[in-house]
Amino acid sequence: MKLGLQMILAVLSLIPAYFGAMSMVGGAAVFIPPEHVTPALDSQFRFQSAYYFGLAALIWWIIPNIERHTTLFRIVIGALFLGGLTRVYSYITIGAPPPPMLGGMALELALPLLLLWQAKLSK
Repeated sequence: MKLGLQMILAVLSLIPAYFGAMSMVGGAAVFIPPEHVTPALDSQFRFQSAYYFGLAALIWWIIPNIERHTTLFRIVIGALFLGGLTRVYSYITIGAPPPPMLGGMALELALPLLLLWQAKLSK
């Protein structure tokens, strides 16, 4: 049971690691035409991408002893879930993002299910 959760977290953590690293290097021009990128947008985008990468590193630190890191795990899952909620708000107010981002939103909104799995391990 523990190994299954660890494997899922390891695979899922590759998503923020990849997009965080790619976006720190490529900036906002990774997602929008370069002529629409302002210095302020690019700076903020790269800064937030570092947080995304850092989140992956935090998950990697949690994985080996997932049963003992309940509070930190809840904070990480909560932050990702909150990110999913902000994507829903954007969807409602601005419009639908590209399909891969809709997939990310769905995944972020489903992550709290992992809290139940981790809770069983921590007992």
